[in-house]
Amino acid sequence: MDYRAMEKKWEKKWEETKLYSFDPNQPGEKKYVLEMFSYPSAAKLHIGHWYNYGPADSFARFKRMQGYNVFHPMGFDAFGLPAENYAIKTGIHPKDSTYANMEIMEEQLRNIGGSFDWNHTVKTCDPGYYKWTQWLFLQLYKNGLAYRKEAPVNWCPSCNTVLANEQVVDGCCERCHTAVTRRNLTQWFFRITQYADELLADLPKLDWPERIKAMQVNWIGRSEGAEITFSLENGGSFPVFTTRADTLFGNTYCVLAPEHPLVDSITTPEQKEAVDQYREYAAGASDIDRLSTAREKTGVFTGGYAINPINGRKVPIWIADYVLFSYGTGAVMAVPAHDERDYEFALKYDLPIERVVEGGEGLPYIGSGKLINSPGFDGMENTKGIGAIVAALEEKGMGKLKVNYRMRDWLISRQRYWGAPIPMIHCEHCGVVPVPEDQLPVELPYDVDFTPDGTSPLLKNEAFMNVTCPVCGQPARRDADTMDTFVCSSWYYLRYPDCENTEEAFNIDIMDKMLPVDMYIGGAEHACMHLLYARFFTKALRDMGLLHFDEPFLRLVNQGLILGPDGEKMSKSRGNVVSPDDYIDQYGSDVFRMYLMFGFSYIEGGAWNDDGIKAISRFLDRVERLVGQVCENGKPQGGEKVASAAEKELLYVLANTVSRVTDDLERLSFNTAIARIMELVNALYRYREAGANNAAILWKAMGDLVLMLAPFAPHFAEEMFNRMGGEYSVFQQKWPECNEADMVRDIVNIAVQVNGRVRARLDVEAQADNKAIEAAALADEKVQAALEGLTVQKVIVIPKRLVSIVAK
Repeated sequence: MDYRAMEKKWEKKWEETKLYSFDPNQPGEKKYVLEMFSYPSAAKLHIGHWYNYGPADSFARFKRMQGYNVFHPMGFDAFGLPAENYAIKTGIHPKDSTYANMEIMEEQLRNIGGSFDWNHTVKTCDPGYYKWTQWLFLQLYKNGLAYRKEAPVNWCPSCNTVLANEQVVDGCCERCHTAVTRRNLTQWFFRITQYADELLADLPKLDWPERIKAMQVNWIGRSEGAEITFSLENGGSFPVFTTRADTLFGNTYCVLAPEHPLVDSITTPEQKEAVDQYREYAAGASDIDRLSTAREKTGVFTGGYAINPINGRKVPIWIADYVLFSYGTGAVMAVPAHDERDYEFALKYDLPIERVVEGGEGLPYIGSGKLINSPGFDGMENTKGIGAIVAALEEKGMGKLKVNYRMRDWLISRQRYWGAPIPMIHCEHCGVVPVPEDQLPVELPYDVDFTPDGTSPLLKNEAFMNVTCPVCGQPARRDADTMDTFVCSSWYYLRYPDCENTEEAFNIDIMDKMLPVDMYIGGAEHACMHLLYARFFTKALRDMGLLHFDEPFLRLVNQGLILGPDGEKMSKSRGNVVSPDDYIDQYGSDVFRMYLMFGFSYIEGGAWNDDGIKAISRFLDRVERLVGQVCENGKPQGGEKVASAAEKELLYVLANTVSRVTDDLERLSFNTAIARIMELVNALYRYREAGANNAAILWKAMGDLVLMLAPFAPHFAEEMFNRMGGEYSVFQQKWPECNEADMVRDIVNIAVQVNGRVRARLDVEAQADNKAIEAAALADEKVQAALEGLTVQKVIVIPKRLVSIVAK
């Protein structure tokens, strides 16, 4: 069969009949199935796209056949750095390249045979979409969840833009791998930390992989401790956060982050040069590098001193890059006797080390014990000492219990062109004011020089930048930055069901019917970015009264990664990228899709190897031949009359296959499901080759086989169903049900062991009692040969499974 011609025929039919267009009024429970949408950075789908979208589509088709009213949309995450970098390299405008790529990729996604509803699609770079991204920004701003401040940021000197902490990998830009530096810039932030506790508390409710939930727990990083105020020798003070207030008497020095604003005022003239040099050095490291336990501890004395509030001791203040201004308070009370990092630093710079907790053979000691060298608290268990010391500080107004988080507020400003403009205006008279909602969208101008120079490209377009202040009517300037593209993807799942709405971002009644997403499928690399941000957006919009649910994605599945043939991640630089096009031209998309699902565990992935793709093609050829044989005499009249053992065995295999494949598909275990379908095909061939020919049973088995194949090979199954006289479409048929009665075998095959080794296998009646089974086992020729010269000591019968004979 010409698979490609056959596939194009059915794709045309599906399109003409709008088979996959979602109708909310159709019967069946709603099932919202969604894959993370793709970024159109290249003109063609690669194997990674196929591995995500093909199997996920099979799951959606399976649910459709189970009677669910499946909503399965698709769109494009179209803003971002790659298109802009491509424009800088080639001179092709990001808008032109992105729209061209989306057109090609949409056609390819159709050719996958996907059951996507293209009437419900989003393209995040379309003004009709980012108008509402900007509107949502304004709602966050009105509710105190969007704000602007100066802060140290990760800066990629190659991309010439700010990066969120999550976008820095091993100290380098995740996109171009350039070493990241630090800068102080005034930026826009979303106050995600306001939802830190709820983001943690709701994780156990979600049907998500445990490792993803653990990653979010670690990223949020909730810790309970105390905030303690240290006075400065020459006036002023600074707070520190610690989980070990019990060790306060062991504090021998304090450390500030190099970028801490107090550093300038406390540094003495004698130390200024050294401090300035060290601050420049620290600015060259990313937050990730600075927090690394493997990184050598370095620092410089400022010349300033602080006063320990519990004992009045004067302690020196150092700066060191292992303290971050963006984490906690940007200051640390160092207790080298009871902290490994402080201990290393103290040894290196010959600072005092004083034990205040008993225990252990040496220092640093970080375990529990009784307090010592802590006047007024000596002898107290250190765990109780925490509360007692904080209470004493609280009486002085110098301390209090506090919860701290590792997670920082979400930095969303980007000094790039290809993104949604931030809808704010800067007026000399009125300050920062929002763009009026009736003036949205603030559209990206086409005529922009986006050659990177360290400033926002939009600054170079005066026609865009110059605007009238909506408050006072005086000349003003637009905000020149664009939003992090993760803002666009933090709400796209809300837009799909109501994508044509021009009056609002989404209608709350439609949201109540369609959301949350029932099944969300995508990569684990988004655990601490997209998935966390989408949860924050959902909760924030709920609190504004715009949504009535708490979580965006009820169930999450992470597909694995298809590696290159060399076992490494596919990349052009490695030369190990595998294109699916040649395989599809040769075998068709169904064969390629089935091979991806059969050759790899969907959750794990693996290195690409095409050794088995021909076997999948041959398998479908075998099914086609079976359909042809069964159809020779047309559909039989009358029901299935079971008489022979062969017929009972075939029905048993069929019932077992339906049951197991259904369970496998629920778990997205596609490889085992396909393997079970192959076993059914083998059973059908054995039945035919044995001369059995109950036409009604064959027709029943073949019909169920085609239905079970439909999610995996949609075009092929549609063709086979048509040849069997089925009424279009196979995807409007009911998923096969397991006949429990057929799962009970009249004859069972059991193993017979002699002294732990299997010596024979017996077919016995399923209802045979233990004595009859024992007698049959002992009478078997192979068993008797194994027992020659031995005396049977014991016989153990496990019904329907095993006979174990012990002999000496």
